[in-house]
Amino acid sequence: MFEDDLDGLHDRSVEAGVCEVLVVGSNLTTSRRAVEVAAQFEGWGAAVGVHPHECDCWGRQVELELRALANDPNVRAIGEVGLDFHREFHSKDYQKRAFADQCDLAMELDLPAVIHSRDALDAVADLLQGLSGIRGVMHSYTGDTARAMMFVDLGMHISFSGIVTFRREEPLRATAAAVPLERLLVETDAPYLSPVPLRGRRNEPAYLVHTAAVVASARGMSVPSLMGRTTRNARAVFGANATDI
Repeated sequence: MFEDDLDGLHDRSVEAGVCEVLVVGSNLTTSRRAVEVAAQFEGWGAAVGVHPHECDCWGRQVELELRALANDPNVRAIGEVGLDFHREFHSKDYQKRAFADQCDLAMELDLPAVIHSRDALDAVADLLQGLSGIRGVMHSYTGDTARAMMFVDLGMHISFSGIVTFRREEPLRATAAAVPLERLLVETDAPYLSPVPLRGRRNEPAYLVHTAAVVASARGMSVPSLMGRTTRNARAVFGANATDI
């Protein structure tokens, strides 16, 4: 979170043309704070959820508290949820339970899910295939084109972060070019994954324009055209508040 500079971050994002931001939680504490921060700025919303790295807390009481948070009018999504088999801080079975329960909650509340997947795309797909009516975003997508199309068929949008700007990520740029335009999103994943030419800095919403420029180039589009389309897509998923902080 950007507790030291929220007003400045907001002003810089507006100046860059990024006026709608989604503040994403990873556990109950950060989800509560996401709701509080979203209430401070027009056009900002929150996502509340338990990340796979934090899912050791998952249980009935946490689910009840998350449900209560999700009823706040500024909450636009359940997330960040998903599976992470790269570090596997918690067992695969434990992660799958927390992920499945939160997907069920998203569907019950008619909210999209913001889905994290690292070394777990097939397992995420297997779970989503068993759900009827799930919708949401494959967050900071880094998989191949074939799997991206599989997630599109499952009702997901595909979101690209600053990784798509990295020098060695030509295959990912090809995937960004292939995703159907109506399912394409761009994001920051701030404070992580700052795009080229700002790698190494703390990421923030204003930097989204650099990611958008690379995706637009890969697709043979102008940046304003791409950003107009991805803004409409984000609003279709999240309502009025769009860009992952």
